[in-house]
Amino acid sequence: MLGLILGAPLLFVLFVAGLFDTGSPLFFQTRIGRHGVPFTLVKFRTMRLDTPELDTHKVSAAAVTRWGAFLRRSKLDELPQLWNVLKGEMSLVGPRPCLPHQTELIAARARLGVFAARPGMTGLAQLQGIDMSEPWLLAKVDAEMTQKLNAAFYLRCLFFTVVGRGWGDPLTGKRKKDEV
Repeated sequence: MLGLILGAPLLFVLFVAGLFDTGSPLFFQTRIGRHGVPFTLVKFRTMRLDTPELDTHKVSAAAVTRWGAFLRRSKLDELPQLWNVLKGEMSLVGPRPCLPHQTELIAARARLGVFAARPGMTGLAQLQGIDMSEPWLLAKVDAEMTQKLNAAFYLRCLFFTVVGRGWGDPLTGKRKKDEV
């Protein structure tokens, strides 16, 4: 709640800028959460309204608006997920929630017990540059993270996310692998 309150002025500015960019600044999408339960994730829109709903790594980079590219590079598109954190659907750190049609990733995460953890806005896989195009590797890293997730590791993940480590989103062109 503190993040939403303190971030309200920034969220408002980003919302208004998004209105000028696409006319619809928020993006809502069904994702798979803790225990495999679907929930509605909220983010700032970074792609044109006519973009088909596909995995990010399968969408053309041309679908990302200039404003959206900035939001992705800065990770500001993720800020509305603080609402999901407040509702208890997500945590700040955890495995990124997947889409319902990502059956290979869902199966791997189920097999490795990843769904026992609350999904997060950031996590070890993002910091290491592993996206959903590598489902078994992603599930493996997510499982490793959930096993060693303690307060110190949680804070390290948050710190490295804030200072910009990791690939960012593949559609922004920033591809750099880092270790936490």
